[in-house]
Amino acid sequence: MTESSKELKSELFQDPTVPGPTTAVLSALATRLNYSLSDDELKQCHSLITDALKGFNRLDHLVEPTLPVKYPRTPGYRPTAEENPYHAWYWKSTIKGADSGKLSGKTIAIKDNVMVAGVPMMNGCRALEGTIPDVDATVVTRLLDAGGTILGKATCENLCLSGCSFTTGYGPVLNFYDKARSAGGSSSGNAVLVMTREVDMAIGGDQGGSIRVPSSWTGCVGLKPTWGLVPYTGAMSIEPTLDHLGPMTRTVHDCALMLEVIAGYDDGLDHRQHPKIKVPEYSKEIEVDNLNGMKIGILQEGFGHDVSEVAVDRIVREAAQKLTSVGAEVKDVSIPIHKHSSAIWVGIGCEGSYHCMLRGSLQGLGYKGYYATNCMKTIGAALRHDTKHLSPTYKKIMLTGAYLNQTLHGQYYGRCQNLRRLLRQAYDDVLNDYDVLIMPTVPFVSQKLPKENEMTFKDRSNLSENMFQNTMAADVTGHPALSINAGWVGKLPIGMMIVGKHWDETTVLKVARAHEKICK
Repeated sequence: MTESSKELKSELFQDPTVPGPTTAVLSALATRLNYSLSDDELKQCHSLITDALKGFNRLDHLVEPTLPVKYPRTPGYRPTAEENPYHAWYWKSTIKGADSGKLSGKTIAIKDNVMVAGVPMMNGCRALEGTIPDVDATVVTRLLDAGGTILGKATCENLCLSGCSFTTGYGPVLNFYDKARSAGGSSSGNAVLVMTREVDMAIGGDQGGSIRVPSSWTGCVGLKPTWGLVPYTGAMSIEPTLDHLGPMTRTVHDCALMLEVIAGYDDGLDHRQHPKIKVPEYSKEIEVDNLNGMKIGILQEGFGHDVSEVAVDRIVREAAQKLTSVGAEVKDVSIPIHKHSSAIWVGIGCEGSYHCMLRGSLQGLGYKGYYATNCMKTIGAALRHDTKHLSPTYKKIMLTGAYLNQTLHGQYYGRCQNLRRLLRQAYDDVLNDYDVLIMPTVPFVSQKLPKENEMTFKDRSNLSENMFQNTMAADVTGHPALSINAGWVGKLPIGMMIVGKHWDETTVLKVARAHEKICK
């Protein structure tokens, strides 16, 4: 053995990066797991674990593969109140992309659960403040490669677990139609920045409706694509089988244009994706003269919820019927299991997010792909120790997930994943005969923002979750679903949701574009 190899071997076997547990810590862990170990067995186990962890020291000498950071930027700054009247910005940092491309001249906001290298990320929760990613999410790189200019990070709700816009770390995001009302969530800042024209487009995230709810309550166009069409690489996860990223824009054309830039396979870095994804030029394919031969179903179960407002139901039905003027056939259809979609989501979302968010540090575990390891340690520690900044909804979901896991050992999660197949098949069966389905995005108009000192724990949780009656289904089934403004109740916009076949965003966007033309 040469002197240099001796030195390297000595270096590799220094104290491990991950220190072994003390016997007291190991004993406590064994008790928690209901393992019976004698004192001698505990000592032997301690020795085995300590030796095994020494191997971790070798790994620190290997360089992890990472994601590219191709365009220069500065860390930016947190905007003042004068610059940020709706609290829609979390952080401002201008990053100019390529000199030319499909998005040349377009300005973009990035939801603050998506990584932008060197720019602070809080994910709506002050417990995570100080987290600075060292990579650009794949969608960020694609937007910049296409010539877009990023202007900063849009405010999102606390760990993206609210459909109302009052849970953010620095005060509520205000609806610019009425500052006393919610902008929707969790992609709250995105919608406001788009509709106030501070940016042309934004990247939103959607696990239960978080693109479509704020789109409905602000009047923008928001698309949750087919699950796996847009790579989630470099975004904070809630539950991998529910995670989606998608475009939020003022026009259907820009929505289609943005989608064709961000969609497509990510070379195996995102386990949600299939390598044979095809991405058409959506922005060119949606411009048609009519919808002749197209069959549109109005989903009966999407109307008449306990919380539905009569005006919202009426306006969405009227908007759907207007599509007959351009050749579409419009009929009522029924999917009875749609009424159970929220319950199926809860079974997947609560226990799944407990494993992904708390145990997996907002990245999850057990998949092949890219892990943002530089963020995992910081985030994991924050979620366990800086708990005063965690929202009631997050705490409730984590406790529910932990309880289900402890008492039913994953059975209910598995059952709801199985029921997902029934829900998906029910949608597919109807979509075999119809091109798209239509229903209200949210069955009521934007609700008033609550006053902090008037809310109980229960109030805060309920107000964060009372608007997902229709949106959760498409997150469970993975079908593409787009929200577009259908009309107004007074001065408040309401959304019409258009749901299509898997991988058929083109048809969804065609219908949305036809509606947009009719309304002009």
